[in-house]
Amino acid sequence: MENSHINESILSEEILEDQKKNRIDHMTYLPGMEDIGSDVMDQVISAMNAYDYEKYTEADVRRAIAHDIRTPEDFAALLSPAALPLLEEIAQAAQAETRKHFGNSVYMFTPIYIANYCENYCIYCGFNCHNKIRRAKLDMDEIEQELKAIAETGLQEILILTGESRAMSPVSYIGEAVKLARKYFRVIGIEIYPLNVDEYAYLHECGVDYVTVFQETYDDQKYKTLHLGGHKRIFPYRLNAQERALMGGMRGVGFAALLGLSDFRKDAFATGLHAYLLQRKYPHAEIAFSCPRLRPIINNDKINPKDVHEPQLLQVVCAYRIFMPFASITISASGRASAIISSASPPPRFPQA
Repeated sequence: MENSHINESILSEEILEDQKKNRIDHMTYLPGMEDIGSDVMDQVISAMNAYDYEKYTEADVRRAIAHDIRTPEDFAALLSPAALPLLEEIAQAAQAETRKHFGNSVYMFTPIYIANYCENYCIYCGFNCHNKIRRAKLDMDEIEQELKAIAETGLQEILILTGESRAMSPVSYIGEAVKLARKYFRVIGIEIYPLNVDEYAYLHECGVDYVTVFQETYDDQKYKTLHLGGHKRIFPYRLNAQERALMGGMRGVGFAALLGLSDFRKDAFATGLHAYLLQRKYPHAEIAFSCPRLRPIINNDKINPKDVHEPQLLQVVCAYRIFMPFASITISASGRASAIISSASPPPRFPQA
């Protein structure tokens, strides 16, 4: 049977030509986007570009495992190819950190999409604005019905998601949804389009505890070939979203690169370093990592993914745990639309892994 889930926008030469004519600079802020003047992005990109993972040896990896407190250099070694033969020892070290800080606990939460309208043109994503898919936006009664049904399962945390459309999912709409969620849940996270500091402050007042933003890739040259239109095209505005969220009063922030879009080792290193630098700058910040990876899809050759197999994925997860032992690591068994599992301490703390 022919697969009907085709990303039509990749195949459209008309769309691609139009985007070429009207494409905006991916490094230049658009009107209304707040530039907080942070130097974190420059530090992350500079370190990522300088990261030569081929230089690390087995001895470097063993030193990283042996240290009580791991440095960014240790983290770099743990992500290197030299670490793969030592994966069992790395996994045991990661498990020891988890047991030390969180015991043998698992915490579950679930996402709820309240709208899937999107204004971005990301060629790997089925939600992108040029794809002819069914769009929906729940009203407040529908949202409350869903929240109530989820709460009756016993879950105490909810993650509210929208597509990235300010027009169809304005901040005020998201804020009202959060207020409803506060009636049913002890912990509320959001995964929406990036906002300015004052908007994050408003959502925090409404009841949001943490914000997750997927950078997708920290390779800005690859990023611009994959994100062809919409606000998501602006690389620095997205990268600085977590810092703006913390400035807006959020308790926790989540980080992720979509492993496989570019060099996964460099993207994982940049993700971890980004979180590390923000935690040093904002010591109160609670940190979370997600580890999504790009899987083979129709039109794969248009994206040119760098495949990430199970051993490499496990290496990344364990390296995050060893490098930042207090951070949450969120694992989804079957995609973003499923229940999410995280080894954790119980609420009201930000979920930990």
